[in-house]
Amino acid sequence: MPVTTEIRAIFSANQTVTLDLGGPASAPILLDKTYPFSSGTGANQADLVWQDTRTLAASATEDLDLAGVLADAFGATITAAELVAIMVTADAANTNDVVLGAATQPIPLFGGTLGTFAVKPGGMFLSVAPGGAGQLTVGAGATDDLKVTNSSSGTAVTYSIIVLARTA
Repeated sequence: MPVTTEIRAIFSANQTVTLDLGGPASAPILLDKTYPFSSGTGANQADLVWQDTRTLAASATEDLDLAGVLADAFGATITAAELVAIMVTADAANTNDVVLGAATQPIPLFGGTLGTFAVKPGGMFLSVAPGGAGQLTVGAGATDDLKVTNSSSGTAVTYSIIVLARTA
């Protein structure tokens, strides 16, 4: 089923200072990056999208299998061959972090089986790999899991996730 996507990240800031013999001076900062994806399996293309809002019990862990287990919004099972983009947001009401990575059969997002990234309460993780073949390969059974962990005991964590991928 065709998938067209646009991912846009904007970082805007304004640094100001008061000068000794004058008024305020400022340095506006803007980084605005848009990643458009058409439907397909080549560079700057994707043909799979999966999204969910999930809750993990205190100290719980889950492995999200990106090759043949998860179902999209229409009930079709997704089998990713390459990860194109992933966005994870942690609920602001969380007490604990949502930790990504360290799966037994990891997608190569963090450079191996032990790499992790902690998404703080109210925070976000975003990775975009628009290029062609081999960027973030998902290998069925070997490198197809994204491990998500609640960093501590005591309370559950809630997170939202969107995965954009290619079948080839």
